Amino acid sequence: MTCEQLKKLAAEKADIINVRRLVREQAEKLAPKTGYRKQILVCGGTGCTSSKSLQVIEQLEKSFKELGIDDVLIVKTGCFGLCALGPIMIVYPEGAFYSQMTPEHAKTVAEKHLVKGGEIVKELLYADTVHSEGSVIPFAEIPFYKHQVRIALRNCGVIAAESIEEAIAAGDYQALAKVLTEMTPDGVIAEIKASGLRGRGGAGFPTGLKWQFTKDAKGDVKYVCCNADEGDPGAFMDRSVLEGDPHTVLEAMTIAGYTIGAQEGYIYVRAEYPIAVERLNIAIEQSRKLGLLGKNILGSGFNFDIHVRLGAGAFVCGEETALIASVEGKRGEPRPKPPFPAQSGVFHKPTVINNVETWASIAPIILNGSKWFSSIGTEKSTGTKVFAVGGKINNVGLVEVPMGTTLKTIIYDIGGGIPGGKRFKAAQTGGPSGGCIPATHINIEMDFDNLTAIGSMMGSGGLIVMDEDTCMVDIAKFYLEFTADESCGKCAPCRIGTKRLLDLLTKITEGKGEPADLDKINDLAHHMKSSSLCALGQSAPNPILSAMEHFGDEYMKHIYAKKCPSGVCKALLNYYIDPDKCKGCTLCKRNCPANAISGDVKSPHVIDTAKCIKCGQCIAHCRFGAIVKK
Repeated sequence: MTCEQLKKLAAEKADIINVRRLVREQAEKLAPKTGYRKQILVCGGTGCTSSKSLQVIEQLEKSFKELGIDDVLIVKTGCFGLCALGPIMIVYPEGAFYSQMTPEHAKTVAEKHLVKGGEIVKELLYADTVHSEGSVIPFAEIPFYKHQVRIALRNCGVIAAESIEEAIAAGDYQALAKVLTEMTPDGVIAEIKASGLRGRGGAGFPTGLKWQFTKDAKGDVKYVCCNADEGDPGAFMDRSVLEGDPHTVLEAMTIAGYTIGAQEGYIYVRAEYPIAVERLNIAIEQSRKLGLLGKNILGSGFNFDIHVRLGAGAFVCGEETALIASVEGKRGEPRPKPPFPAQSGVFHKPTVINNVETWASIAPIILNGSKWFSSIGTEKSTGTKVFAVGGKINNVGLVEVPMGTTLKTIIYDIGGGIPGGKRFKAAQTGGPSGGCIPATHINIEMDFDNLTAIGSMMGSGGLIVMDEDTCMVDIAKFYLEFTADESCGKCAPCRIGTKRLLDLLTKITEGKGEPADLDKINDLAHHMKSSSLCALGQSAPNPILSAMEHFGDEYMKHIYAKKCPSGVCKALLNYYIDPDKCKGCTLCKRNCPANAISGDVKSPHVIDTAKCIKCGQCIAHCRFGAIVKK
């Protein structure tokens, strides 16, 4: 394929994309050009697939046959972002946003909305897309989306995830054509540097500088690597990009290959991402067939190909030298640096490594210019950041916002606030390597430097929200359990230190903590940070140190008063029945697995604390709020 053929293909398919992307302005005009009266976008990402979105598609296809509908196109896309509402289905040109769909709902929509002359089934729409008088609000204007700026996620939920034609029509490979025909390698690096793009994998190292180091390194053979390992609990940013727009990563890696002088690249992705792996392989094969990968790309004389390498799910392989070892077929363990991968990476050759989100930002920078990208975000943290928002929040899902957006905006304006109207307590960023942000910092502008200043970090973009019922000691223990289990064991500070820190936290949550334990934790944490071989051990103490800094009173209550203020640590709790509220209904007694509750019908009951296993079944079944934890 030549550049002219690429542009022609984009033009041929552009109307399909415009129907979806420009629905608010001109969908009514463009829809007839596609040959379809309506188009239905159904999320085919992991979240919605697990909620049976494929069965929704099957029901739509079945209903279409029964109803004789042959002018409605069904498109399986990537993630829309609002994962809490899956499966999601959007009908164009109306922009009707159907949420939490079931096969039965799909049948209803087909019968009432998708037939000629049909009307929107308003009772099945996402509530935020319906005005009080019943009119439909375009989904791009609802709170969850209107505060976002989508760059890395620009095509996710927009195009058919397994169609290279739609990817090209949406803009993929246009930047590659520009680079190969109009730009020198030095010119590409200058543009990336000027954009201010920093690596989205955690450390925030300047991307253009990393490419420069690799280009300048001596050697005829060089490699390009994509880190798609993404091991943080609750993180699914990279997975969603690979599932929704895999071609943007392939294109960016090819641009990097041209820039640094490499002819081969590797995508290291964990095997637990079967949909992402499948779509990556489909995309690679499609790109090869169109001459966008392989020999003489776009007739430029440049050769570049990409291979997929599957990881076994080891968290430590998110560290670049451990990833390199795994790509080479070795045990995934880190090595000392220097030398850095830019000098000695895959097979001891100069290698540039970036994560998926970083790669997804490259083409827009090339096409729109560095000034455009650097105008978004803050001075030292330009562009946007994708966050996987989870925990105690109404709108669990994937969001992309300009750097510098406040935590409060993400939680309340985009995330819809805390379930049950409960009080926001803290947010954990950066996963097991990060730290907590207390409620006192809810107005913090989220960028690399601000988060570091308060003892947290950007990380890859996991954002776990916690409410008033969260125990910060227990949260620190959760993350230490993860890192202790994921430590590769190569260096003693991490191998022994994580286990020892976990033992101390367990001791505190079991009511056996002593004041001296806090000093031991602090000393051990700082020794680990200074002497561990890689970032896993160096950052493992971060969650506990930040929790101790911002929530030290909770540690004190666990140790001195032997109480868990949030009522989470079982060893520090006892269950009691309030005799003034108990009606003697016997539900708690009948559902207690330990036979720890006694009492007669219509008389106050009593819990034998010696027998109680603190399972919470009594509270779950009490209809009068008579059972409390103290």
